Amino acid sequence: MVVIVRHAEKAIGETDDPPLSDAGRAGAETLSRMLRDSEISAIFTTEFKRTKETAAPIAIALKITPTVVPAKEIATLAGKLRELHGNALVVAHGNTIPDLIKALGINVPVKIPENDYDHFFIVAVGDQPRLFRLRYP
Repeated sequence: MVVIVRHAEKAIGETDDPPLSDAGRAGAETLSRMLRDSEISAIFTTEFKRTKETAAPIAIALKITPTVVPAKEIATLAGKLRELHGNALVVAHGNTIPDLIKALGINVPVKIPENDYDHFFIVAVGDQPRLFRLRYP
């Protein structure tokens, strides 16, 4: 299983690489509590602060060092996910998640609105991949 989430809410500012907002940090903590017992064995983020900060609470709780894969390298990330023998968490971006889901074999179109930070996706990989779309508070 691959759990895919968009980074938590980012701070508003003039930077190209904003950190999480206060609400975003709270969302990252909520995500950590939700996934703590999910048998996550690998965590992947992009090179941006907001994905790393979203993954940090669960990475610390599970004592896993996240693997950074550049946001534009969707095929590379999909390949790494297919090679895993366990559950993974991917923290990505609203504009890259749909392509990653498609690269994992799901043909259902996925759209993530700009201000939507509360959806997450679970992809059951394998011969017949399946997609589950959920929300967290």
